Parts: sequence; C-alpha cells; structure tokens
Amino acid sequence: MSTPRLQLIGLHPPLLRPVDLALQPGETLALHGPSGAGKSLLLRAIADLDPNEGEALLDGTPRSQFKVPDWRRAVMLVPAESHWWADTVRPHAERWDHATLQALGFDQQVLDWEVRRLSSGERQRLALARALPLRPAVLLLDEITANLDDSNAERVEQLLRDYQRDSGAVILWVSHDPDQRARIARRQARVADGAVTETAP
Repeated sequence: MSTPRLQLIGLHPPLLRPVDLALQPGETLALHGPSGAGKSLLLRAIADLDPNEGEALLDGTPRSQFKVPDWRRAVMLVPAESHWWADTVRPHAERWDHATLQALGFDQQVLDWEVRRLSSGERQRLALARALPLRPAVLLLDEITANLDDSNAERVEQLLRDYQRDSGAVILWVSHDPDQRARIARRQARVADGAVTETAP
C-alpha cells in the first residue's frame, strides 16, 4: 500500500477524542455533524493552528519535522470567513492565478475591488483563489460554499476536482449539504459526541 498523503495518529484536538485517519493522494473526506461538535476544531488542529496532541504526517513525514509556516502552507485551512487586512483584494496574496480567478467567475479587475464591497460569497471564492497558487498538498475546507448559489458552488467543486487531478492533493471538506457531500467525496465522516466516525456515503 502506498504512503498516505495525510495521516493522523492519535490527533487530539479540544473537545474530541483522539483521531486516527489516513487519506491517499487525491482523496476527499467530507465531514458533517451538528454545529459545535468540533468540525472546525479538527481542521484547525490538523493545520496546527490550535494546541493539540498526537501526530500528523504529510507523505510520511511527521508534522514535528516541519517548520510551522511550512506545515501551514502545505496543509492549508480555508475557513468559512477568511481574514482580510488590506482595503483592496490584490495585497492579500503573493500571486493571483488569473486562470483560477476566471474559473471562479471573476475577471482581473476583481483584484482592484475594495474588500468592503465584496459579498460573503465573493470572499469565500477569493479566499480559495488566493490559496490554490500556493499549491497546498492538503486543503482543509470549512463550509467554503455555504454562502454560494448553486452555480458558483458548482464552479468551486469543478475547480477543486481539477486541482486534485493535477496535484494529488487531499481535501477534508466540511459540508452540511448531503447532496454536495455525495458529489465531492467517496468517504464521509460524522463529527458528533466527541468522536469522528467514518460513515457510509
């Protein structure tokens, strides 16, 4: 069996029992469960953004052997509400890929828009557009299409399928939409009552 792209060994975020999980290159795991059950806490623990115990490995290399910024670049969280610190869009990324912007329904002029004029859905799509040029090996997606209409959600799903095909990236995707979960993932897990339990798709 090949080395998992992402492996969790006894990863222990707050509120959850230790989690063991292995995902092969190109796999998606759809996460669901009640609000407040710990889905976001799990993603933040994998990204090493909050204190946690246990180990995570990327392509067989333990997280403890990475510099923290390098791990967070390779294992990247895209939260439901991303942080925006400048007045316009352009300064928020080292590089914007115009093909990615176009795939998400934007033209290049969006880089000069004021952040305050962006809708919540536009912010979600642009947060993904600023993440993908960094070529993360693992994407941790926290309800990133929650504020999108069906058309734009479809754009995001197709872009991520293409990205996975080209890169072999692993995706953990929190979604409350059972139809979306069925489209994006062959594997699903429920987060509830302090446990992460893989379920039938």
